Amino acid sequence: MQKILFVCLGNICRSPLAEGIMLHLKEKHGLPLEIDSAGTAHYHIGEAPDHRTIANAAKNGVDLSKLRARQFQVSDFEDFDRIYVMDTSNYRNVLSISDQKQHHAKVRFLLDVVFPNQNKEVPDPYYGSEKDFEAAFQLVYNACEALRLSLV
Repeated sequence: MQKILFVCLGNICRSPLAEGIMLHLKEKHGLPLEIDSAGTAHYHIGEAPDHRTIANAAKNGVDLSKLRARQFQVSDFEDFDRIYVMDTSNYRNVLSISDQKQHHAKVRFLLDVVFPNQNKEVPDPYYGSEKDFEAAFQLVYNACEALRLSLV
């Protein structure tokens, strides 16, 4: 069973969105996956995703209501096979937690699944409009669907 972790800053917008989409795809396609998300910062530990993220995901048929934020920890390197980050800042923050090459090899940009080796970022919609939340949803959904196809 593959174990996949998605990481953003606060674990309330992009990474729980990716977790929820992959959980949705897991259920829809019967995928043997363990999926989680985390944030590199401690700001929102125990909180639900941002209400705008929940609403946008629900509009697109994905339920995020049961998810709760947690902080990335060094044990995640051992607990997960793949770690997908949303942007350069989170990439650096995750890598800074460990100096082990085998840990670093697990960390990738989520959008590299769609745009290989380009290290494109999923823009953080937190300070944006509904349009930004929808754009983030579409980017993350497309990446998760490509990830699902790569696992089959």
